[in-house]
Amino acid sequence: MSYLITYTNVNGYLIPNLTFKSGEQMEQLGKYGFLRRDYLKNHKNSLYQVMLLQDTIGGHLLEVDKVARAREEVILKQLEEKEPLSDKEADQMAWVRAANQHRAIAEEIILRELL
Repeated sequence: MSYLITYTNVNGYLIPNLTFKSGEQMEQLGKYGFLRRDYLKNHKNSLYQVMLLQDTIGGHLLEVDKVARAREEVILKQLEEKEPLSDKEADQMAWVRAANQHRAIAEEIILRELL
């Protein structure tokens, strides 16, 4: 197996042109992926560095983000079944208040479970 490595000449030094798959994946991250990245950086720095060097961090963060969003949808549906939102047309402020409360509860559960 051979690799083609290209170099850039900077003041007489040859610097390899390195690319990572994770760079493209990081552009697709959502809120929960960034929260997981920050957690790894601040609390599991050695694991974060290993994943960064092995170029597996992007896939891991995308997977965490995807799972967290799916879990959020499930929790929101369960909360709406348990405590239905009021009629939006009748009292819009009450509806917004209840929807925000449901979202805050779902986010708190996800942060405790996944991140």
